[in-house]
Amino acid sequence: MESVLKVKGLVKRYPGFTALNGLCMNVPKGSIYGFVGKNGAGKTTLIRVVTGLQTATEGDYEIFGTSSESKDILKARRRMGAIVETPALFGGLTAKDNMKQQYLNLGLPSYDGIDEILELVGLKDTGRKKVKNFSLGMRQRLGIAVALCGKPDFLILDEPINGLDPQGIIEMRELILKLNKENGVTILISSHLLDELSRLATHYGFIDGGKIIKEMSAEELEKTTRKSTRLKVNDTQALVIALERLGVEHTIIDDNTADIFCKMDFSDLAIECAKDNCKIISAEEHDEELEGFFMSLIGGEKGE
Repeated sequence: MESVLKVKGLVKRYPGFTALNGLCMNVPKGSIYGFVGKNGAGKTTLIRVVTGLQTATEGDYEIFGTSSESKDILKARRRMGAIVETPALFGGLTAKDNMKQQYLNLGLPSYDGIDEILELVGLKDTGRKKVKNFSLGMRQRLGIAVALCGKPDFLILDEPINGLDPQGIIEMRELILKLNKENGVTILISSHLLDELSRLATHYGFIDGGKIIKEMSAEELEKTTRKSTRLKVNDTQALVIALERLGVEHTIIDDNTADIFCKMDFSDLAIECAKDNCKIISAEEHDEELEGFFMSLIGGEKGE
């Protein structure tokens, strides 16, 4: 699969601290790549290096196949748009004037396309309203509009839904999906709101301690965290005997808990278990959330 961003052994050291520790990652073309990690794991540092705001200590990365060591990397970055941390906007200007300023920064020959971008992000009718009077959601959408100047093929969003109210989150989600599906933009999203990220991402990269510890597609994640029925029993050893007779796939959690991965008649299961003096205490549907999966990867507890 063609890559928009490929990172190879990236290291970023500060005095007394290593933010990136040999990081490798791959963002497939056309994907929405969920970049998952705790605060301080290295997410923003990676983004700042890739966007050219900082230089790496060691390692290399490619944007659209162009190496960071090549003189053409600046040209490749022109195909990128990014919001790093918070959108850099002029509060005393209107949305349209902010866009014009970005066009000038990029050296674009005319203001063609500004109205189209503002309409795309839902800000075409803000008129002479100053950005300082915008809601947080409006500022976030304008930040994306500014990042879309020059029609980038790759968009990097650092915590784009941080601080938004529920309506703002829904609007941002719809915008991101529209950019990806209708406009063909590859998007990397760094976020700690994992439930919301699971509604968007087609691929994931899990970062901890400055390293990617796991990359996987949404389909692979779904299989890993697939739905099951969680059983509480008096004796899992006896339960295993019954389940093996029935040919039911299962995972033992502890001495009294197991997950089974099929739909079945529990009266039949109870009868089969009774043959081995196994009593089913409770049964409930269970599926591991993205947050739980991430915490299991880094060896922490959910909610830490």
